[in-house]
Amino acid sequence: MPRPRNVSMKATNLALDIMAKLQPGALLPPEAVLAREVGVSRTAMRSALEGLEQAGLVRRDGRRTLLHRLPAVSDYFGVAETESRSDLVERRFLEMAVGGDLMPGRNFSEAELARAFGTSTVSVREFLIGFSRYGLVEKAPRGGWRLCAFDASFARELAATRRTFEIEAIRLFTQRSTDDPVWREIGRLIEAHEAMSRGGDEVIRQFPQLDRRFHRFLVDQLNNRFVASFYDVVSFVFHYHYQWRKDDEIERYRTALAEHLRILSALKSGVIEEAQMRLEEHLQTSVRTLLESAIGAGQERAG
Repeated sequence: MPRPRNVSMKATNLALDIMAKLQPGALLPPEAVLAREVGVSRTAMRSALEGLEQAGLVRRDGRRTLLHRLPAVSDYFGVAETESRSDLVERRFLEMAVGGDLMPGRNFSEAELARAFGTSTVSVREFLIGFSRYGLVEKAPRGGWRLCAFDASFARELAATRRTFEIEAIRLFTQRSTDDPVWREIGRLIEAHEAMSRGGDEVIRQFPQLDRRFHRFLVDQLNNRFVASFYDVVSFVFHYHYQWRKDDEIERYRTALAEHLRILSALKSGVIEEAQMRLEEHLQTSVRTLLESAIGAGQERAG
């Protein structure tokens, strides 16, 4: 049975990250080594290398594969192309919740989500059953599903776990070489934050997507699949509960944008201790806002 095409696309993107650290004309690691480093089969890696050869990025010299030029942004596949069906369902569900299309306390059906996502009810059901273990969605009494709320202790536990991961992620930047592609990504994040800061209220309302990108960038430095899975829940919880409060939404987002920029600027300058300090400040602001939202939600339901 042939491997899904998105696996080869993911392998391509990950291989490009490795190639970006090399110089044009450099000999690439053996196919088996690349496959092991990327975490795919040799078949998937072979397919990825063949595609890169057709794109003119690599060339074969006998049995050796040489880097012909450095990777460009256009060489990478987009997220929508590389994600599996289960990843698509998860991403679209979180986007709906964070974007306000699924408000707290609302009931919804598997069929409704399947139509919105362009996928099967089976895929939606599998995701919801798995996601329900966090206590954030539950089966509704008369059928379907419902988004749940949580209490202050849940919020504090989640925030403490988040802090542990992100502080460690910041520390790992001390191990990055000066030519590591991660520094270019920091530059792109700074540009995205500055552009949003200059925008009006409608632009600022897109902040949850940029916030998720920023924090996922940090924890991706850990290269830990379990942490990556956990962070989808973090993003969901923090922004989903913000939907209860619209009165100071723009102010909260602008504050977070400024805090992100201070962290990124410290990282770009290589001042890791300052970046950690700025991250501590940002996480304290985030959990305070989360607790205020959770308490406000509870008061609203009680009333």
